[in-house]
Amino acid sequence: MSFSSKEDPKTLVLFDVDGTLTPARLTISEEMKSTLEKLRKKVVIGFVGGSDLSKQVEQLGPNVLTDFDYCFSENGLTAYKLGKELASQSFIKWIGEEKYNKLAKFILRYLSDLDLPIRRGTFIEFRHGMINVSPIGRNASTQERNEYDEFDKKAKIREDMVLALKKEFPDYGLTYSIGGQISFDVFPTGWDKTYCLQHVKDEGFENIHFFGDKTYKGGNDYEIYNDERTIGHAVNNPNDTIRILNEIFKLDN
Repeated sequence: MSFSSKEDPKTLVLFDVDGTLTPARLTISEEMKSTLEKLRKKVVIGFVGGSDLSKQVEQLGPNVLTDFDYCFSENGLTAYKLGKELASQSFIKWIGEEKYNKLAKFILRYLSDLDLPIRRGTFIEFRHGMINVSPIGRNASTQERNEYDEFDKKAKIREDMVLALKKEFPDYGLTYSIGGQISFDVFPTGWDKTYCLQHVKDEGFENIHFFGDKTYKGGNDYEIYNDERTIGHAVNNPNDTIRILNEIFKLDN
């Protein structure tokens, strides 16, 4: 096995990023870093998030490729094992330019008709394995994100928009997944966070734990949290993650 130096090389622990390892779009704490360092001596660890690697570096630090055994960006469509890149996939090659143009135009028209308290910038972020749609815009500040999050819980802007997209493009084979505070991801069905599991299927893991905060139906942790290949742990914040890790893996021993 690749991880024979671990105390338990047949256990893998995977983490969502936003709301699980870090506060939403903020950086990892020293306490979480210390907890993960202890955990990594015992088991194999990795993260899986919808963002691209550059955003995960911003949140988790410049050494993510060496601080984690597995790094799964964009749900594993861009993947690293022990710092080495694995095979990747492309959203645009899968969907094609014609369909993507129709999808993008519909999204922009829909967003232009919304009555929102504020707008910032980057409403569609094109990524390697998906697109990320944000009604308020991804350039919103932390305060603006927090305010929009509260607004969206009542107004259900993202939820209604997902329903509209499903109705407009029923034959596109797309999944819409709400995550974080201000946006939702759009990707081919099957390219949710369970996609990353194909990268570890031949490693002989007997237990794969997953920690995430958006584990409800429609949340971007739902599929992997409920997958029969994983042991799911729902958390509310990074402090929950640390507490549960200490309970399960006895990190202070």
